Amino acid sequence: MIFLDLFLTFFKIGITTFGGGYAMIPLIQSEVVAKGWLSETALVNFIAVSESTPGPFAVNIATYVGRVTAGIFGALCATLGVVLPSFIIILIVAKFYKKFKESKTVKGAMTGLRPAVIGLIGAALISMLATVFFPLGFSLKALLTWDAAASVIILALALYLGMAKKLSPIIIILISAVLGIVSGYLQMILV
Repeated sequence: MIFLDLFLTFFKIGITTFGGGYAMIPLIQSEVVAKGWLSETALVNFIAVSESTPGPFAVNIATYVGRVTAGIFGALCATLGVVLPSFIIILIVAKFYKKFKESKTVKGAMTGLRPAVIGLIGAALISMLATVFFPLGFSLKALLTWDAAASVIILALALYLGMAKKLSPIIIILISAVLGIVSGYLQMILV
């Protein structure tokens, strides 16, 4: 039954991922693509959309995958699945916080989790970069496509505006969206 599968899949993602939405990307990617709920390209596109819309990344993507896969009830099941583990964990932590606040074991576990979270975020970044810049696989031909050129220009501009000009991320997202739309129209005209 698809509703139970959506709930259990996103519950597993929610309960096994530390570090927030970005750290969830590799697991979401492997689960959702392997089950055929979204293609790799569709997932990367929605990751971009979910980062530029209000709300937590994990909730946005779970809701979207559930909706595309099984309608409104599918969205509800996937969203509940990804949120419930955090809710349960927070309740447990709140109950025992004072007791474990100074625990060396807890501090050690958190110290050990930090590099793993950074590694998961890095793996997600590399995977998304490969999907965006090399949709046809790694080749010179893939680098010479209009999409790849537009993506490199938008990425370079976003990095420059963000780092050198300290521009608000909202403005960078809006500029990138406009450039992406213009690039899409130019591609339709030129092809």
